[in-house]
Amino acid sequence: MIKIVRKLLLLATCLCSTAICFAQDTQPDMADVMRSNGKIYVVVAVCLTILIGLFIYVFLLDRKISRLEKNKE
Repeated sequence: MIKIVRKLLLLATCLCSTAICFAQDTQPDMADVMRSNGKIYVVVAVCLTILIGLFIYVFLLDRKISRLEKNKE
């Protein structure tokens, strides 16, 4: 009986916290301002540059490790 009450209380808590989260105003004002100023493209370009750099680094690191493993044999 106590387990059922605990589960119901946990469920009620989760539902209430979810309702509180959805009750907030969810308009991304900063994104709208950056988009209207054209700065959002700068942010996207920087993020893409970082991601491409990380992919190149991982690719080169994989090649080096493969070369070392081949030389070890």
